[in-house]
Amino acid sequence: MASPYNAGEIEQKWQQSWAEWGLDKTPVASDLPKFYALSMFPYPSGNLHMGHVRNYTITDVIARLKRMQGYQVLHPMGWDAFGLPAENAAIERGIPPKQWTEKNIAQMRAQLQQLGLSIDWEREVATCAPDYYRWTQWLFLQFFQAGLAYQKEATVNWDPIDQTVLANEQVDGEGRSWRSGAMVERKLLRQWFLKITDYAEALLNDLDKLDGWPERVKLMQSHWIGKSVGAYLEFPIKDSDEKIAVFTTRPDTVYGVTYVVLAPEHPLTKVVTTAAQKQTVADFVALMAKESEIERTAEDKPKRGVRTGGVAINPFNGKEIPILIADYVLYEYGTGAVMGVPAHDQRDFKFAQDNHLPIQVVIVPDDADNNDVELGAAYTEAGVMVNSAQFTGMASPKAKEAIIKFAEDHDYGRAKVQYRLRDWLISRQRYWGCPIPIIHCDDCGAVPVPSQDLPVELPDNVKFSGRGPSPLAKLTDWLNVPVQNAGNQPGGKRTPWILSLILPGISCVMPMPKIPSCLLMGKKLPIGCRWTNMWGD
Repeated sequence: MASPYNAGEIEQKWQQSWAEWGLDKTPVASDLPKFYALSMFPYPSGNLHMGHVRNYTITDVIARLKRMQGYQVLHPMGWDAFGLPAENAAIERGIPPKQWTEKNIAQMRAQLQQLGLSIDWEREVATCAPDYYRWTQWLFLQFFQAGLAYQKEATVNWDPIDQTVLANEQVDGEGRSWRSGAMVERKLLRQWFLKITDYAEALLNDLDKLDGWPERVKLMQSHWIGKSVGAYLEFPIKDSDEKIAVFTTRPDTVYGVTYVVLAPEHPLTKVVTTAAQKQTVADFVALMAKESEIERTAEDKPKRGVRTGGVAINPFNGKEIPILIADYVLYEYGTGAVMGVPAHDQRDFKFAQDNHLPIQVVIVPDDADNNDVELGAAYTEAGVMVNSAQFTGMASPKAKEAIIKFAEDHDYGRAKVQYRLRDWLISRQRYWGCPIPIIHCDDCGAVPVPSQDLPVELPDNVKFSGRGPSPLAKLTDWLNVPVQNAGNQPGGKRTPWILSLILPGISCVMPMPKIPSCLLMGKKLPIGCRWTNMWGD
């Protein structure tokens, strides 16, 4: 009778033999065709689960097949090792994130090796290692120097307990952080972005090149990119030099605009709010800061808004129209403002009814008897223009082009293509993340660290007392460092290059590895130079 299969004994024996023979090593000098088998880097949580087994077994099968087909195969392993979960886990256990992460990596590496996967462990990397993230920083500098990495004010999901920014996917249906359980707030902060919107049209066009992809997936991607063709229009604010910019796909309805809505976070909200409405507006803005994007834009909820007391001018007909703020307008979408055309947009129609705003019909069906159409709902189809000055009587599709031309001729606006795709906000860490290699200089502006000075390393001598602001902000001895002053003389202690490391709103610092980049570039370093940090300022 055959003896039972002893997995522990047999598999350990042969795995050891495979390692001694170097079967999984990547050939370094070979004329064979090359094949790169790369799986997504796992987050080092400490324990494998069946999802890991499934994922890395699939890649292992492909790597083994290609070796048998005569390819020289590179099959490495990497660890997606930066991030807030590691930091919070380390805080709870009273150990540094680096120590916690390295312990988890060692444990998961051993588990993967027990599976007998044909991984070249000499090609292992971890994203938290300085010799790895120097290249993360180098790539960032390439984006920055090409004008594809930039900073701007943005409304973000803010976790008040973890004191950090969250992605939309990290906020549950009730508006709570899936990490801390706190109610997420909406907060306007200065953030770092990558300008992926520059490639929206190319991304959209190249969907046709994805042979073998299911049509439903390509359609999903197309909707995600969300191309819209329309017009950028400007509505002057009464008694002000400011204008409210909007994007619309229905310029043919512009004579039916009876109000304008700003996002609560819009900078112009403070400008247009009158003294009489100041408290009402402040209360509404505070309420919106506690609600998630999902809550604010849910279709099954009534749209809420308040009047600011401000007045805008419709430049096409000279009429004064009220300015409101509302929950359904988001500052980071489009221009952060919309023109209200209740007669021809169902959301606007309901909002106008709820807030006692006028409704002006400017498009009627081709067979309408007269211009005074009684609406039980918004009319959103094409038709004939009415109540629209010289455009009255035109077919509405043709009127779109004519009104855009009129706007351009009179400096009211212009034709514009817009995408739902947004630039990638990369500011979502607190301490345990890759520093952005940029110096903020009061004299020179944003100055990139020279490539030869990379990496800008995270300090290890930080103390964690619990969740909250970045511990880097507490390193006063490190924050105040001797630098050369504006006169190029040895200086005393100055506020150095403050690294907005990973957490917007918190000033964190990074030591300069050699000498300030301002000086390396032949410029004197004035008082006030500071690091930017990986994710915010």
